[in-house]
Amino acid sequence: MTAELPDTALELRSLVTSAGTLELSLHEVDVPKPQDNEVLVRIEASPINPSDLGLLVASADMTKAKVTGTKDRPVVTAPIELSPALQTRLDQSLPVGNEGAGTVVAAGKSDKAQGLLGKTVGIAGGAMYSQYRAVDANMALVLPDGATARDGASSFVNPLTALGMTETMRREGHSALVHTAAASNLGQMLVKLCQEDGIPLVNIVRKPEQEDILKKLGATHVLNSTSPTFKHDLVNAIATTKATLAFDATGGGTLASDILNAMEEAASATAAEYSRYGSSVHKQVYIYGSLDTSPTVLTRNFGLAWGIGGWLLTPFLATAGVETIGKLRARVAAELTTTFASNYTREVSLAGMLQPEAFTEYVKRATGEKFLVTPQDD
Repeated sequence: MTAELPDTALELRSLVTSAGTLELSLHEVDVPKPQDNEVLVRIEASPINPSDLGLLVASADMTKAKVTGTKDRPVVTAPIELSPALQTRLDQSLPVGNEGAGTVVAAGKSDKAQGLLGKTVGIAGGAMYSQYRAVDANMALVLPDGATARDGASSFVNPLTALGMTETMRREGHSALVHTAAASNLGQMLVKLCQEDGIPLVNIVRKPEQEDILKKLGATHVLNSTSPTFKHDLVNAIATTKATLAFDATGGGTLASDILNAMEEAASATAAEYSRYGSSVHKQVYIYGSLDTSPTVLTRNFGLAWGIGGWLLTPFLATAGVETIGKLRARVAAELTTTFASNYTREVSLAGMLQPEAFTEYVKRATGEKFLVTPQDD
């Protein structure tokens, strides 16, 4: 064990009360002591991903949030409409943060754990908006020489999601992809990954500046969903790439339907004969995000060979198998500062997360805007 560790450290907690209030605050908790095959990581960087916001702020109205407490220990409260989905977390103070990176400062007695002492590692498993976190040594991804905690902070969610998408494509017999909200950090990773692996990719964005981001990366098919020619352009791009699988980060609205209809139109254009049931080409859209929280609207002009469902990283990994996960993690480590590099627009401390100028921005889930939390900073 490494000496001179503090007895306690700070951890950010999220509480939804039965009175209908969200409370975000910093708690002083015991620094954990690693078990036999565990390592203790001093967390130096952790991203705020869209997937973190569901636990962090739930469905609270952050436009009505109030900040009390002190500068070092702010407390944020906001009204929240209680729903059945929140019943199981009421009145529980929960740690937040899916992934992070830092230095291994203590280790259990196993050879695996001892071998990680002093290493900079990326980790996942929740409670990463903390100054220290103990995890199983097998969950720690040793970062390449020269890589910093900042480089490795987002080494789990986005990289493995991008790889999970292409792996799902291969498993299900597709050969090309459509991706929405494509200018995000994840979207940019997917562009580079598909270029490396020779996978045709149709990218859908909402703003001209997002088009520019992807075109500078060398993306071939970049479509703006606000363009008056979007649906026509989408059919042409799908006809060219023969994409029959899409991953949609928006969720609500008509975009999933537009994609399925474009896939059907592209497939029907080459059909040898008319079928009242539509083309026999199976078309699949997976919704993996909720940037648009309105209902998903389907206009069914895409025949009967189609599917729409949800996709999450955790269930994918549960079915991928140890060997596949090992290969994916090894690729992330090898390409951490290239294919899987993340860009951050702002850094905040744990206390800084609880200031209005920060939370009013990161709750927007704006494409191209990404916060990095630095728990060791004041």
